[in-house]
Amino acid sequence: MLSWNPWGWMMMMCFFVALPCALLGVYLILRRMSLVGDAISHSALPGIVVAFAFVGDLSSPWLLVGAAVAGVLVTVLIEQIHRRTRIKQDSAIGIAFTSLFALGLVLIRFLVGDKVHLDQDCVLEGDVSHVAYAKIVSMFGADVPDALIPAGIVAIATVILITVFYRTLTLSSFDSGLAASFGYKPGVVHYALMAVLSVVVVAAFEAVGAILVIALLILPGATAYLCTHRLKLMLVLSAVHALISSIAGIYISVYFNGKESAGVVIAGTLLFLLAWLVGPVDGVMVKAVQRRKNTLDKSELE
Repeated sequence: MLSWNPWGWMMMMCFFVALPCALLGVYLILRRMSLVGDAISHSALPGIVVAFAFVGDLSSPWLLVGAAVAGVLVTVLIEQIHRRTRIKQDSAIGIAFTSLFALGLVLIRFLVGDKVHLDQDCVLEGDVSHVAYAKIVSMFGADVPDALIPAGIVAIATVILITVFYRTLTLSSFDSGLAASFGYKPGVVHYALMAVLSVVVVAAFEAVGAILVIALLILPGATAYLCTHRLKLMLVLSAVHALISSIAGIYISVYFNGKESAGVVIAGTLLFLLAWLVGPVDGVMVKAVQRRKNTLDKSELE
């Protein structure tokens, strides 16, 4: 039966966490909602805590449901503050997610207490290495850690949802009015996207924590955006970014004896810097060469 070493499982765990974040991050960037992803990554905590207080099981799927509800709640709260007051959207995001995150930390003490290790260290930092010591189960002829299965399911489900609803997501992201004219409901699509994003963020908590998951939501999409303006290719490049940063991040963490999740983000940042410099669409060096060429062409015409 197929069996990998611990580093291989950690790379796979990082990829299963980074892939759905990368794909959803593309749509967040196109919708100019990257900061909303930040808000959801923090505000999902009270939903997790309340769900755990009822079921008492960290592996329960109800934790994902609680996170999804909290994600939709913070989205509604942000929009209500922005629409019904003179508060700008960025300020509304700051108010909503910091308040809900603080509420989550308070609820941990009152609803969970010392019954389980669900504290700010777990939520903020995460720990990829746990997958290397998880219980091994047999699946499709392979021995896999059971901790890998939920992340894999979320990653596969996210890919399927984006594939099935690609047209709906694309229309509503670029032109909500046009999407409505085709019979789609942009508001429903928006909140459904936020709910899926909440589930993805929670699935990433155990591996990378609430802070570094923000980078996984933004870096792949931003890197792909500097390389192409074609949406399908952007999604593919963001997935490639997730794969490369997952593999390189583990090597970086081993070399520097640091956190695996931090290594993944560092690798992703290096890929972003590379795209910023030599990206075929918006790379600094590519633009400099093009400007130089245009100047020479102009001088020749004169």
